Amino acid sequence: MAANEIQIICENRKARHEYTIDEHIEAGMVLTGSEVKSLRAGKANLSDSYAIAKSNELWLLNVHIPHYMGNHYNHEPLRTRKLLVHKAQFTKLAKRIEGTGFSLIPLKMYFKEGIAKIELGVGRGKKAHDKRITIKERESKRQMEKLRKHVQR
Repeated sequence: MAANEIQIICENRKARHEYTIDEHIEAGMVLTGSEVKSLRAGKANLSDSYAIAKSNELWLLNVHIPHYMGNHYNHEPLRTRKLLVHKAQFTKLAKRIEGTGFSLIPLKMYFKEGIAKIELGVGRGKKAHDKRITIKERESKRQMEKLRKHVQR
């Protein structure tokens, strides 16, 4: 594996459908040894997870990292995990999500240079009609690409 290579563990594809993502932030995570082993095996689930700001710290909730097989001292799979960001990033995020309808949604979990990282998105929840508009735009783009490929032949 190269020095700058990113090894993706899991993605939250549902988040891009449910939320309009405005900003992306990379954060580190405080993990136990069995959690890291389980992540290296490619096992994690980000669906229905979110992050909150509490007492000058970011916390990650509802991320499921299953037990690592063969380990007697395993972790709690759904435990709350602390996120590591710079203080300037935290203050910026805390102001942005405080009472304005914005949420911190985990988008992707990966290893970067051997260290587990998580990509958070600052987003606002979509309404049903927004989701329909997004689907229509995606379908029209697919049709345009299909026509363009057909014309090029």
